[in-house]
Amino acid sequence: MTKKLFVPEHVARAAANVTGESSQISKPLENAFGKGAKSKNTDDPSEMKQSSLERLPQPTGYRVLIIPYYPSEKTKGGLIVPDAVRERESFATVAAYVVKLGPDAYSDAQKFPSGPWCGEKDWVLIGRYSGNRFKVEGLEVRIINDDNIISTILDPKDISYV
Repeated sequence: MTKKLFVPEHVARAAANVTGESSQISKPLENAFGKGAKSKNTDDPSEMKQSSLERLPQPTGYRVLIIPYYPSEKTKGGLIVPDAVRERESFATVAAYVVKLGPDAYSDAQKFPSGPWCGEKDWVLIGRYSGNRFKVEGLEVRIINDDNIISTILDPKDISYV
C-alpha cells in the first residue's frame, strides 16, 4: 500500500526549490492563486462571453449564483484605492450581479406571493458576508439562497459602504 501526502501548492513549490526540482503549477491554479494574479471581478459581468458564463456552476434548488461587485481603482474624487482595500471591500460587499437562478428559485408561491424578487442580469443587494464563496478561473462567485436578496438596484456604484 502506498501512501500519498497532499500538501498546499506553495509548500510543494518551496520544497521543489530546495531540492532543485522545477515545479509546474496548472494554469487555472496559477491564474487564481499565483503571483501577480489579477481578479476577473474587475470586469463588467454583463459583458462576459457566453462560453465563460456556461462554465460557471449551475446552482441547484432554490439557490442563486452571483458575482460580487468589485470596487473601482479610483474614487469619484480621483483618489486611488489600494488593492488591499478593494479586496477587503469586495469580500464584505453588499452589491452583486445575478448570473444564474436555480431551478426552484422563487418557485414557492407562499414565500414569494408577488413573484421573483430578481432575475438573471439584475444588480441586487445581499446580506454582508452572505453566501458560499469560491473562485472559478480567477473569478470570485458566490452561491446564496433566493431569500438572501434584499433588493434590486440599478447601479452598484450608487451604493455607499458603511
